[in-house]
Amino acid sequence: MSFALTACGGSDGGDSSAKAKTAPSMSASKPMAQAADKRGMFAGLNGKKVTGTAQVSGAGVMLSGFSSDEGPDLHVYLTNGTDEAAVSAGKQLGAVKFDAKSQTFALNGVDASGYSTVVIHCDKAKAVFGAAKLS
Repeated sequence: MSFALTACGGSDGGDSSAKAKTAPSMSASKPMAQAADKRGMFAGLNGKKVTGTAQVSGAGVMLSGFSSDEGPDLHVYLTNGTDEAAVSAGKQLGAVKFDAKSQTFALNGVDASGYSTVVIHCDKAKAVFGAAKLS
């Protein structure tokens, strides 16, 4: 199958990708339950490149060593798969900057234990750029 991802394939002048909202860094003074931590390495999907690590811990999802192909409407999701149905059923955590190596997203009451994957998704094109399977 072939998909045209022109809506997320190039620069759109930087407007929407520059407006990513990330939560403040988690406080180091709060102990986190290390046993409950999950992490995974990103792999690109659908001809797109996404690299780095996702870690779900405490009240947040942290991306480190992260980079992605540029897209005008990229968001990070907690899901149970990498198809559009899984993204629709998942929880969007916020807009992601394709070129920011370290980003943190608050869970805001979302129970992350019910999700197996962190997905980078272009909402405008309805296309998954990459995913990290959590373990």
